[in-house]
Amino acid sequence: MSKIQQKKTERRNKIRRRIRSTIKGTSERPRLSIYKSSKYTYLQLIDDMAGATLTSTKTKSGVDNAKEAGAELAKAALDKGIDKVVFDRSGYKYHGIVKAAADGARDGGLDF
Repeated sequence: MSKIQQKKTERRNKIRRRIRSTIKGTSERPRLSIYKSSKYTYLQLIDDMAGATLTSTKTKSGVDNAKEAGAELAKAALDKGIDKVVFDRSGYKYHGIVKAAADGARDGGLDF
């Protein structure tokens, strides 16, 4: 890992820790967490009080795929009776894939 990549990762982890200190997911309002790798985008609904993942989805990277994954996650959440979530952007800037996933989840029926 180059120095530039290491600095970016450290910066994102610092932001993640700051966000996670204020955001907590409950069974009534779970945390919608996003993770981006170079090939895939992962979305999870997490109940932090129980320490459990309620539902998750993964898709190939890309804005269109992220929007579809958000809608798919929203459908799975609504089937489980979850309609309100807390959005955790995991230190990523709110644009591109992150924004598309959030918009897809909103269009699917989740309330942020």
